[in-house]
Amino acid sequence: MKETAETPWHERDDFWEAIEPFIFTSKIIDAASQDVEHAIAMMKLEPGARICDLCCGIGRHSLELARRGFQVTSVDRTEHYLERAKANAKAEGLDIEFVHQDARNFRRPDSFDAVINLFTSFGYFKNPNENITVLENINASLKPGGKVLMELMGKEVLARIFQERDWRQEDNIILLEERKVGKNWEFIEARWILFKDGQKYEQTFSTKLYSAIELIDMFSRSGFRAMETFGGLDGSPYDQKANRLTILGCK
Repeated sequence: MKETAETPWHERDDFWEAIEPFIFTSKIIDAASQDVEHAIAMMKLEPGARICDLCCGIGRHSLELARRGFQVTSVDRTEHYLERAKANAKAEGLDIEFVHQDARNFRRPDSFDAVINLFTSFGYFKNPNENITVLENINASLKPGGKVLMELMGKEVLARIFQERDWRQEDNIILLEERKVGKNWEFIEARWILFKDGQKYEQTFSTKLYSAIELIDMFSRSGFRAMETFGGLDGSPYDQKANRLTILGCK
């Protein structure tokens, strides 16, 4: 699972499938209900609002939103995750539109009351203009007055909790992680070594790091207004105790 010039890490379906047990644990899945409860309150969503779950993964937030009567469009480029989300939606009889597309390309002018982008699903692209493109697509896809809610690991939080090495185990799968911060804290580079079913998988990848003020500037340049930052979906302050960086913007 080594990145090549032709296939960057974030487009490697085998990578996303291999790490699924570590990013979508039972604890993370169970937290979706509370995440959605907080998101509804933070964005002041009206019943039946049309919502886009951008980079939806296995659809844990999409399913919860649909259960509550919202009109949901779920977008992700990893087909394996979408298939799992579709199967779960079908099993529950939930009407969700699933779209297999990259966030750099997905744009539906004036279509949504809200867009959510949660669980550090932003900043994957080396070219900063491509990350701006994602924000511009979100802005274009919102109806006038529509809102976007993004949640990720902020630069300030990472600086406080940073660890060079770590390891985790889920069932019989072991994941070793090595991390280093890039020049000027522009990005974080991670090396993941996975032992699964007697096989070893290895992937090196990097994501952009953003501080609160940097994200506010990017949102502003992409056409958003009235940006607010929080330390989590619960609306806590983004201060020295924050666990995550959450930003709310309005078109």
